[in-house]
Order: sequence, then C-alpha cells, then structure tokens
Amino acid sequence: MYSPAAFRIDDLTDMHEQIEATPLAILVSHGPQGLSASHLPFLLDRGAGKYGVLRGHFARSNPQWQDLAGGAEVMAIFPGASAYVSPGYYPSKVRDHKAVPTWNYVTVHAWGHAEVFDEPTRLRELVRELSDHHERDQPQPWSLADAPADYLDAMLRAIVGFELPIERIAGKQKLSQNQSVENRAGVRDALAASPMPSANEIARLMARSH
Repeated sequence: MYSPAAFRIDDLTDMHEQIEATPLAILVSHGPQGLSASHLPFLLDRGAGKYGVLRGHFARSNPQWQDLAGGAEVMAIFPGASAYVSPGYYPSKVRDHKAVPTWNYVTVHAWGHAEVFDEPTRLRELVRELSDHHERDQPQPWSLADAPADYLDAMLRAIVGFELPIERIAGKQKLSQNQSVENRAGVRDALAASPMPSANEIARLMARSH
C-alpha cells in the first residue's frame, strides 16, 4: 500500500482498533484461477503471534478457500471511513486556485498465510464467537442454541474455517495532513456539516488528530 510518511499509521493498537471497527472486510488471494476476493467478517485475537491472528470462514462452495489451503499469501483489507474532499473546502483556493479534488480515508491492510480447517467443534466455536460478537447490540441477541441441532450441523458442514496469523500489517490515515492549518480546518468543517455519516466520521478523526 502506498503510504507517505505523513499518512502512515505506525501504532499497532490503532491498527487493531480499525480492524475491530470494520464489520466486513475484504480478503484477497491469488491462486490457479487468478485473483479472488471475498467480503468476510473477521475476529481478531490481538495477543496471538507477532501482530495478531485473524479468524473467519468461507462458504465451502466458495473456491477461494482452496487458495489458502494451497499456501497462497493473502491480504485482508479493513476499510474505514472515507470522504470526498472538494477543492472548494480549501480557503486558499479563493486566493490562488491551486487545488484539486481528493479523498480522505482510513484503512488497514494485513498479510499472511492461513491455516484452513473444517473440524466441527472448531467451526462451532468460531461461529459462536462471530455471532455473539455481532449480536451483542441486538435487542434480543440470537445464539447458536436458538437453532435446531441438525440444522446447525448441516450449516457447519457447508463452511470452511481459517486462521490467519498476521505477518505484515500497514495502516493509512489520510486526513489532509499535507495541507495548511487553514485548509485542514476548512475540510474538517465542511465534512462535519455533510449529511454523510462517513464524512462526519472523517471530520471527527481530523479534529482528534490535532
């Protein structure tokens, strides 16, 4: 990932927080059929390995899991908030018109080689943790115990799990750091006033980074 020094996230805790704040990430691999990508929820074990371990699962009918089983390096992308930045947000544009459109955004990329598994007990625990994590804010959280045992067993046979120790990790937080103080303030204020929640989040991050 191209990441000039001004935009780079160096703190591992900050990168872990972005991973955990991303409900649906993108897993990219390369195998015999070329490039493949799937949108998947992940669980992060921060304390495992050098940079943490990611866990998730594929539908067994999704052939991408075979890339992982074959030993291919994979990349997980955890996109955060993003916002279009108009040249009109820069006060300096009124004086010199030296401005072009851009985007502000946050993302983390993680690379590694995964272990694939399909043991029922291990899959059951993975699905339980994933569902508990995403159901925790529901008014009436669903749990594995709510599903008939035979139905759940059939569902587990239809998936393949994986564990991905993170071998490399990189984070980027592009928040107009390369602009003047007045231009940064102009971008922040414009995004804070936007009707788009993602733009509001970028404005919040810009305010926090000062």
